[in-house]
Amino acid sequence: MLKVRVIALTILSFGLFDSSVLASPKPDNISVTIEREKESADKLITNVKTSYNPVVGQIVVSFHLAKQSSVTIKLMDALGNEVLPLFNGNLDEGNQNHLFDTNEKVTPGFYFVRVASGSETIVKRISIK
Repeated sequence: MLKVRVIALTILSFGLFDSSVLASPKPDNISVTIEREKESADKLITNVKTSYNPVVGQIVVSFHLAKQSSVTIKLMDALGNEVLPLFNGNLDEGNQNHLFDTNEKVTPGFYFVRVASGSETIVKRISIK
């Protein structure tokens, strides 16, 4: 609720909207914002990034883990088949950065990096040269 007020005060101070519109916000708008914040707070894996893209010899996978859990990271082909297992183990909570060598084990093309923990799975597309 505090975020909504700060945003409203910021908008009012810049004169972007009529104050009568913000004086009586619709409950639906507030509940949608609150629900989105709860969803992002409940996620175990966030901010998943892969680099370098295109990959030449190494894949860097970085993400934030909300709590200690078992994580698997796999390289998948376009059909969803596992091409290369990259990581399988327990990780502590916090920011994670992992470097993996492809060691010419995969042919050039488009692939997907799949990061999974519990019931959550995040997939990022990469290109390998």
